[in-house]
Amino acid sequence: MAGPDEPEDDWAAALIEQNEGFGTGGGDASLAEEWGAALAEQGTTNNAGDVAAEWATMIEDGETENLPELAGNDRILVQDEIDAVLGFSLRELSASGAGGVRAIVDSGVVQYERLPMLEIVFDRMIRLLSTSLRNFFQDNVEVSLDGITSVRFGDYLNAIPLPTLLGVFRADAWENSGLVTVEQTLAYSTLDLLLGGKRGGTSTRLDGRPFTTIEMNLVRRLVEIILTDLEQSFQPLSPVRFAIDRIETNPRFATITRPANAAILINLKLDMDGRGGGLQILFPYATIEPIRELLMQSFMGEKLGRDHVWESHLATEIWQADVAMDAVLHEMTLPLRRVMGLKVGDTLMFEQKASDLITVRCGDWHLTQGRIGRIDDNIAVQIARPLRRSRTTLQAFEAATSNRSDG
Repeated sequence: MAGPDEPEDDWAAALIEQNEGFGTGGGDASLAEEWGAALAEQGTTNNAGDVAAEWATMIEDGETENLPELAGNDRILVQDEIDAVLGFSLRELSASGAGGVRAIVDSGVVQYERLPMLEIVFDRMIRLLSTSLRNFFQDNVEVSLDGITSVRFGDYLNAIPLPTLLGVFRADAWENSGLVTVEQTLAYSTLDLLLGGKRGGTSTRLDGRPFTTIEMNLVRRLVEIILTDLEQSFQPLSPVRFAIDRIETNPRFATITRPANAAILINLKLDMDGRGGGLQILFPYATIEPIRELLMQSFMGEKLGRDHVWESHLATEIWQADVAMDAVLHEMTLPLRRVMGLKVGDTLMFEQKASDLITVRCGDWHLTQGRIGRIDDNIAVQIARPLRRSRTTLQAFEAATSNRSDG
């Protein structure tokens, strides 16, 4: 049949001939001619047939360099260019600093809140650490803060270059752990200075061997000094004690939280007359959760929640406030018809004796009980029982209020 079936027959014939060409060793010229003929016979667009014919002619003449689609690019990307395109460089630890494909992959990462007070704490730590390390090394030491970023704990462990020393410490007041990473350049510089190396020279790196026990103990002393100054830096904000737990050389043994959990990474740089290296302190978000509201303050003493000064002022004013108290002799229930029928001179009989205790009430709250009497021309009440105190503590009241607001 003629008509719509003809293009399909032409394409089928062209594909059969293409396979025969591959099987018999046909070249690119014969393949291009067959494709051009098939497109021209299909008749969908005249321009497509003309372009195919031109390509077939250029392939026959060997002019492939004029075809940008066929020529291609023979330059091979170097590793730095590949890392820049993909954005998986080890230096780009945080999602905000990533680029390329990684920026697209990490675009769904939750951006964690800033902690302005944490920057103030580490600024204070830098001043304390400069003095402590100067006394420890007996040399001039410059400490600088490179930045505070949010990272995933698993990504951080995978990006740590080896060899390195990791100090795992415990925050007793916060009931969680943290991590101090001493880079290899800083570790070798510390060993060189403490063991009598030359001043002003570069530290010697010994590849292929692990750290000895003596070297790890010396670095442990450095970590203890850092944690002591870190305690003093947090002291005005929240008293805490950092106790070093162990020193590890394998990042897998320094796992203190789940790999997918977020953490705060603080980068410090130590310079000792041309020698030194990087120091990193890592706090999982679960560790600093007890003081999160304090770290969100913009300045020391900012009140984000409970204000003790206002509480004291309110308590003072309450003590000086005037309240109305009612002495209730008796309460009884009457039908509304009888109440509406009361007249002047009617008598209501109370089921109570003159010696019975009356109730002293403030609003709806029953304070105590007493006996009614008379002093001169005034009616008086003698307190017979101690005041009733609330069984609900302030903490239970605040917890019930917060649960009611959350619900």
